[in-house]
Amino acid sequence: MTKAAPDIEKLAAQRLAADEEQITGSRRTNVSLGRAWRSFWRAPSPWLIASFLLASVAGRVVVGRGSWWELAIPAALVALFPVIEWVIHVCILHWRPRRLGPVEVDSLLARKHREHHADPRDSPLVFIPWQALAWLLPAYVAVAWLVMPTTASALSLLVSVYGIKFGYEWTHYLVHSDYRPQSRWFRSVWRNHRLHHYKNEHYWFTVTSAGTADRLFGTHPDPASVKTSPTVRSLHSREGL
Repeated sequence: MTKAAPDIEKLAAQRLAADEEQITGSRRTNVSLGRAWRSFWRAPSPWLIASFLLASVAGRVVVGRGSWWELAIPAALVALFPVIEWVIHVCILHWRPRRLGPVEVDSLLARKHREHHADPRDSPLVFIPWQALAWLLPAYVAVAWLVMPTTASALSLLVSVYGIKFGYEWTHYLVHSDYRPQSRWFRSVWRNHRLHHYKNEHYWFTVTSAGTADRLFGTHPDPASVKTSPTVRSLHSREGL
């Protein structure tokens, strides 16, 4: 494919920058990747996830040789993760509080996610709540032992799950940090998620990829065709919640 002329590429870059400025507003600072990485570790969730990840890696090494088909576990999870991520974002994080008689059904994850939309730059709200991880991370262990036929394969599943969860946590933090995208891939991820937070909360639900599951489920429109939502910072406010 023929490369575009430099003046055309410059014009395209200027238009993209102007569009992102309109969506997200100006960035206050510009931090290095190393500084963002060090800041990432100030939250409890990276430490919790990393501890379970390292423990599962150590366990897998101790168990030793397994079966060749275990290689399909991380491959399948990586392939399915955009869909899993989309479903969790739509069905759990964007859950509308409901009443069942006198009881209000509203999870911690949904409440924290509404706070996250209200202030996307509040760093602690970017992370998965440690209260949820405190039961979720051990629950993965029980599930892995129930669904996998061998100890080796159960540990391979845990390594994959914790590795993907750590990758999600780092990507989500980086997107909301003051690190400026350097690569074309990360710029697309960065822009996709910021459209969700600053343009319209009903679209662009993927976080670690741009337009994968969103295209599959019809939530990846042309931003120019979408009106800016009045409730992008206050989810479900039209329902009086």
